Amino acid sequence: MKIDADILIVGGGLNGPALALALADTGFSVTIIDALPKGTRGSDDFDGRGYALALASQRLLSAIGVWPKVAPNAQPLLDIRISDGRPGEGTGPFVLEFDHAEIDEGPMGYMVEDRFLSRALLGAVEAHPKVTLLDQETVVEQAVGPASVTLLLASGKRLTGRVVVGCDGRLSGTAERAGIRRFGHDYGQTSLVCAIDHELPHNGAAHQFFMPSGPLAILPLPGNQSSIVWTESHAEAARIHALDDDGYLEELRPRFGSFLGQINLAGKRFTYPLNLTVANAFFADRLALVGDAAHGLHPIAGQGLNAGLKDVAALAEVLTHARRRGEDIGRLDVLERYQQWRRFDVAQMVAATEATNRLFSNDNPILRTVRDLGLGVVNAMPGLRRGFIREAAGLTGDLPRLLQGRQI
Repeated sequence: MKIDADILIVGGGLNGPALALALADTGFSVTIIDALPKGTRGSDDFDGRGYALALASQRLLSAIGVWPKVAPNAQPLLDIRISDGRPGEGTGPFVLEFDHAEIDEGPMGYMVEDRFLSRALLGAVEAHPKVTLLDQETVVEQAVGPASVTLLLASGKRLTGRVVVGCDGRLSGTAERAGIRRFGHDYGQTSLVCAIDHELPHNGAAHQFFMPSGPLAILPLPGNQSSIVWTESHAEAARIHALDDDGYLEELRPRFGSFLGQINLAGKRFTYPLNLTVANAFFADRLALVGDAAHGLHPIAGQGLNAGLKDVAALAEVLTHARRRGEDIGRLDVLERYQQWRRFDVAQMVAATEATNRLFSNDNPILRTVRDLGLGVVNAMPGLRRGFIREAAGLTGDLPRLLQGRQI
């Protein structure tokens, strides 16, 4: 039987290349199948899209050799400030503040623009002798045999590997072809995403304002720029997105406030309808799901990419240790170890984001009082606050070695 690559990864976004590098560094041969042309990702054009990388995610990127290419364009997250409020009225009476100085490890994380992270991952993939990238290719069939899995591509090419990994997003064809069903629901919300220039420095502080319609996240980028993730109902988001730039800013300013001085739009504007979608299983025979293919979460806590990189670290460690023990890496009992490692953490994240969104995305006066008091109580308790800071930095739980910055 001819094996084209040990691991076939479907999806070339961020999680797919990160997983390919993690596995290739331990000796696996890996092929990535990406539907987009290579030049589409990592464009030089600024568009303001960015990711809040937890410290543990930064450690993974360092361990796979990508971080040195990203670091010059990364903004350390030194503070996170969480508050309640209404548009035009400012914040509520209590603010919960997480200061990086309260933990020993350093910044809680980093803001990195999509273009720089995509470019660094793509460059590392193309330079790695154990990784092959096939762009502008889509999978139309997958078939599992007793010792291999075969993918038929739209071009007619067939690839055979020992394991296929779906990194192909919330509408994962890999999961669908394997008969893995999903559960979830629509939040009735859409995120408006853009970047702004502002007059005053942000000093590395991220802000999360909880408005009745949904959260407004202000995430610092290098210089006097910030990335905005602004959540409204579907109808209101569609109305705002249809406005010209001046009208858009007029809607944003009363929600944003004046704490960073004058603001102006920078780059493009985007919208993302929000829904929860979780696969009933993260694995099948010779198959694993990673990132949004396994769990698409509400962005309220900014954990989407961080959760995907946790999957990457756990799956890479499970497969590497299995091979070192002489096991068949595609067996169900091997891949089930990956699910066991990740399923509880994902369930906790789903529960936390659901509860937070329901508690804060409303204007109920009783709930407003409860949540304001809750923010004040947590802020007044240093031990509890430090626990939340470590959670935000991704430093809690049973961490795979890559999330500790260590080699597998």
